[in-house]
Amino acid sequence: MPFISRIVLAGRRAVLVEPADPDTCADLAAWLRSRVVAGDVVPAAETVLVDGVDDVAAVVALLDDWRPGEVADAGELVEVPVTYDGPDLDDVAARWDMTTDEVVARHTSIEFVSRFCGFAPGFAYLSGLPDELAVSRLDTPRTSVPVGSVGLAGAWCGVYPTASPGGWRLLGRTKTTLWDATREPPALLAPGIRVRFLPA
Repeated sequence: MPFISRIVLAGRRAVLVEPADPDTCADLAAWLRSRVVAGDVVPAAETVLVDGVDDVAAVVALLDDWRPGEVADAGELVEVPVTYDGPDLDDVAARWDMTTDEVVARHTSIEFVSRFCGFAPGFAYLSGLPDELAVSRLDTPRTSVPVGSVGLAGAWCGVYPTASPGGWRLLGRTKTTLWDATREPPALLAPGIRVRFLPA
């Protein structure tokens, strides 16, 4: 398997797959979702877990057929209105050498993709920000970040689904509900979903 670095059996009904190139995790997850009938496919930053399958050996054998770039159809597009008044908006503008209006225009011009969820239920790690616009986390995290805060950390974008501590640089806030346990799926920005931010 030239495109797979490692496969680890996780119990009798799960397998953890580490692609040779971590940037292909989302492709692998989408490809597996289109081929694994039963079980959950859970992508992370550098691995993909296939859990709850009856035949682990069949999943392992299936991986022989995967080639990076063979992804399923693009995910659903979700638009998220944002009020751009975050406490770090001026700081990001200085780092990007732009005005705050230009930061808003740049941020809303990008089509992000949810790569995986973590940190908190419904918190999606959104890729799409160019590397040259990556910003570091705060040196000292905030003890409480308001629900709906839209922030940046490294080349990731994310929206806080609940109030929690956090060190991302905050651009603004949204009233969109990111996590609802009564909804299917509960996470609005599940892996594979495309995301566009709009000025509220």
